[in-house]
Amino acid sequence: MGIEVGGLLGLIWLIIVIWAIVKVAKSSAGGLAKLIWILVLLFFPLIGLIIWFLFGPKG
Repeated sequence: MGIEVGGLLGLIWLIIVIWAIVKVAKSSAGGLAKLIWILVLLFFPLIGLIIWFLFGPKG
């Protein structure tokens, strides 16, 4: 049972990170800012997602 729960949580986490990357890509931020945000989200998923929620491009 633990493997299924862990797999489900991992899938949910992956969906959240992908959603954040799509939101960054569609934002009005400049190209370099988008690239930096996407790299932060990819390489530091937990901290990057928190920082993006607080300081990321809006819109």
